[in-house]
Amino acid sequence: MPAFRTIVSMPEYPFRISYPNQLLSLGSCFAEHIGRKLEERHFPSLLNPFGIQYNPVSIARGLERLLQDAPFRPHELLEHQGLWHSFWHHGVFSHPNLEQALAGMNNAYRRAQAFLLSANRLILTLGTAHVFVYRPTGDVVANCHKLPGSAFDRRRISPREAMAALEPVLQELRLRLPELEVILTISPVRHIRDGLVENQRSKSVLLLAAAELARQHGFIHYFPAYEIVVDELRDYRFYEADMIHPSALAVDYIWERFGQAFFEEETHRIVQRVEKIRAASQHRPFHPRSAEHQRFLGQQLSLIDALEREFPFLKLEQERRIFKSQLEL
Repeated sequence: MPAFRTIVSMPEYPFRISYPNQLLSLGSCFAEHIGRKLEERHFPSLLNPFGIQYNPVSIARGLERLLQDAPFRPHELLEHQGLWHSFWHHGVFSHPNLEQALAGMNNAYRRAQAFLLSANRLILTLGTAHVFVYRPTGDVVANCHKLPGSAFDRRRISPREAMAALEPVLQELRLRLPELEVILTISPVRHIRDGLVENQRSKSVLLLAAAELARQHGFIHYFPAYEIVVDELRDYRFYEADMIHPSALAVDYIWERFGQAFFEEETHRIVQRVEKIRAASQHRPFHPRSAEHQRFLGQQLSLIDALEREFPFLKLEQERRIFKSQLEL
C-alpha cells in the first residue's frame, strides 16, 4: 500500500536530553512552544530571557550580553506611546514606569546569567533573516515597538552574515561550557509581510546558515522542525486560522518527534508520568467536595510524593499546590 506522506528522517544525535540537564531556549515564538513544554514537564529550563527574538543577530547579541556583566541602564530605554521600551527586548518587558521596566529586564537578565553558568543544552530557534536597523545608532533591534518605520532600515541578511553573528558567541560559550550542545531549529511560522516568495528566501538564508554551522562545529546540531511542518505534515489543517502559525496539533507532533530524537527511554517514562499528573491537576470536577474527588486528590498527592522520592531532581510544587488547595475546600 502506498504511503500518503513523506517522513523527515532524523540524524542520530551524539547526545541526549535528560532531566539533570540545564536547558536554555532562545528565539522566535516557536521556541516558546517547545520551551513551554519543557517547563511544563519540569525540565530544569529557562525560556527567552529577552522575550521572543526573531533574527539571528538579535539572538546572538543577547547571548553575548549574558556572557558579560552588563545589566541594562536607564539610557538604553526609550519612551514611546506611554511605555518604556528596550530594543533588546520583546514588548512583554515594556512598562509605563521606567524603573519597573528596568527592574523587570534586569531581573530576567541576572536570572539568565546565573542559569547560563550551568547550562549544557542550548536550543536556538531562528525565525527570519530580515532585520530592522535603528537609524540613529545603526544597531539591529529585536523589536521595533511600533516606532515609525522611518526610524529603521529593513533588509535581509545573508547566510554569511547570519553565521558571522552566531558563530563567535557559540564558540565562546563552548569554551566556557565544554559540555554544551547546541540545537538549532528554524521556525515554521511563516513571516508573510513581504509575501510568500520573500518568506521562502528568508527561511533559505537561515537553513543555509544553520547547515553550515552544524557542518563546521561538532557541538552544533540541526533539528528539522521547519521541514516536519512544511514537508511531513504539509497541510493547512496543521495551521491556526491565520494560516501562519502551526496549530497546537502540529506543535504536539513536533514535540513528539523532538522527544524521539533526544530523550532516552527513562526520560520518556518520566515525561509520561509527569504529563499524567499535570493533566490531572487541570481537571475541574463538577463536585469538588465529593468523597470520590477528595480520594482522587489524595491519590494524586501520593503519586507526586512517590515520583519525587524516586527522582529527587523533580519538583512538582505547582501541581501539589493545586491538589492541596482543593483538599482545603
